Amino acid sequence: MGRRRGIMSDQLKEELAKELGFYDTVQREGWGGITARDAGNMVKRAIELAENHLVNKR
Repeated sequence: MGRRRGIMSDQLKEELAKELGFYDTVQREGWGGITARDAGNMVKRAIELAENHLVNKR
């Protein structure tokens, strides 16, 4: 079975990791090195950004 294509671009994930303060872990250990909490916070922030984008688009 092939790999699933991610919903978030690598650029967005990197920007969020920098904003949330764990980009150094990503650089050292890759995405598998972040905690579940960090991953959850990254998704939560991405949702907030998407919602804000939709609200401002109207």
